[in-house]
Amino acid sequence: QVQLVESGGGLVQAGGSLRLSCTFSGGTFRSYAMGWFRQAPGKQREFLARVSWDGGSTYVPDSVKQRFRISRDNANNTVYLQCHNLRPEDTAVYYCAASTRLLYLRAAFQADALDAWGQGTLVTVSS
Repeated sequence: QVQLVESGGGLVQAGGSLRLSCTFSGGTFRSYAMGWFRQAPGKQREFLARVSWDGGSTYVPDSVKQRFRISRDNANNTVYLQCHNLRPEDTAVYYCAASTRLLYLRAAFQADALDAWGQGTLVTVSS
């Protein structure tokens, strides 16, 4: 059974940067596309980024494209989300997800259609 564990969240001042990590276990990492999402208090979960199984294709929506970047390290079964110039409105729990279908990782995602979710890591951005 695939398991995902996020790390790297914490408290950061506005304008700062964080690198979130998501470690994969319980399956073959290369078989999965990976994505990042976040959920702020009182809001719906939001899609942030996706990366193909080999890292050759990435997509980040325009809303965060200038500040967030996704990458993966298949040798270490880890996917990353690099976040720059953080703002108070970026405060949320950040989740990674795995899917054997790259295009399921999208804004109009269906949570149950993805193969696995992590438990999330909290990012708090202070003003």
